[in-house]
Amino acid sequence: MAGPTAQQDPGQATAHHTALPGTEGLGQLRETFLPKRISAVRIAGTLVMGIVALVLPPLGVYFFWLAFRTPNLSRKQAARRLHLFEHGLAEVGGNGEVSVFRWDSLTALQEITERYANGVYVGTTYVYTLHREDGTKLKLTEFYAEPERWGPALQQEITRTQLPGLLTGLEQGRTLTYGTVSVNQSGVATPKGSLTWAEIEKVEISQGMLVLRKPGKKLPWAQVQVKRIPNLFLLLALIDHLRYGDLHQNT
Repeated sequence: MAGPTAQQDPGQATAHHTALPGTEGLGQLRETFLPKRISAVRIAGTLVMGIVALVLPPLGVYFFWLAFRTPNLSRKQAARRLHLFEHGLAEVGGNGEVSVFRWDSLTALQEITERYANGVYVGTTYVYTLHREDGTKLKLTEFYAEPERWGPALQQEITRTQLPGLLTGLEQGRTLTYGTVSVNQSGVATPKGSLTWAEIEKVEISQGMLVLRKPGKKLPWAQVQVKRIPNLFLLLALIDHLRYGDLHQNT
């Protein structure tokens, strides 16, 4: 089945980050996630499909291309790494290029989709699109093992780092906007309109949507696609603080 997952590279647990350009200010290396190895059965199936499809050359070439781009058969793909540090993350590409993003200035969009075939669950796709203040963008997917761990981890680090300053801004009367959702001390606004916090009974995530409910109403007052909300965990933390009146508690 799958090979190595999340670990620190052998012999580099304490010093690896010093060898990566641009990561000197990221602090301690906490964890490294490796490319997810594809099962031997799946690799064999893809190669067989490629052989069978050789009667249609473009299709056959496509299946072979898929197989040889997996970490199992591609040295470049196998060399990629996702490093989580104290103050940010770094991705090392197949050619050794390093992309660095700091928690204190990172914006992340997440899209998590469960896939079904004829009503049977066949897997989940994860896409995290990271944005840096200088316009640099990076997409992280389930190519890296255990996205159900590193995905929430990066969202939590963004929240931990950015929340205190944003709470101060709210206390000073600022309005914060996340996609089409805006919040301040008075309430929340969406394209549907605005409500005070007293008018909000429940805030929840359901089927890929951020759902806002009013008391006594069966249907949601507003729904916003999670994949359209930058720094989702951070927005949820802000909403919790605003709804329950504690603007001084830090997570």
